[in-house]
Amino acid sequence: MVAHRLLRNLAGGTAVLAALLVIVFGLPALNRAVPNDRSLTGQQRYEVGAGVSVQPPPGARIDASKTRPGTDRAAVLFLIGAVRYAIVVTPFSGGIEDAASRLRTKIKATQGYQVIGDEDGVRTDSGIDGLAGGYTAPGRCGRYAVFLTGGVAIEVTVSGAEFELGQVIAGIDTSIDSIAYGGGR
Repeated sequence: MVAHRLLRNLAGGTAVLAALLVIVFGLPALNRAVPNDRSLTGQQRYEVGAGVSVQPPPGARIDASKTRPGTDRAAVLFLIGAVRYAIVVTPFSGGIEDAASRLRTKIKATQGYQVIGDEDGVRTDSGIDGLAGGYTAPGRCGRYAVFLTGGVAIEVTVSGAEFELGQVIAGIDTSIDSIAYGGGR
């Protein structure tokens, strides 16, 4: 009887130990095996989410750890070398000035980041109007744009070292121009 209980306890303890080993070692190993970014091939549009799509710039990869598709809100982070190009879509009921102010506040909330210069009106190829400007950070420079359409704000931020950004900005500008909402492609 005692030997039977000891064997049962040993089997239960072994099962618990095996489960802990899977959690402690197996799950992190699996996480490391799944790439955080994936390269985009071809010239197909990327569905950001919340009705927004975009043509990614040449050489872009997606950082899966910072990308969240969704029906009401969505985000994608493209990486082009060391340059970061993010698109965030959120529900918004205010005007374009309010949306631009919200984005400027987000940018300035990051330590060392400053919005510089004036904002200019911009329009995507699909006819979405917005505002765009620039910002700086230690060792980095960037651009931002915000668009309003269909009850959503589309916030775009681009940042990188000046030299690296200069090499890819034309492709990023073309990508920003390609932003479309709903059926307006």
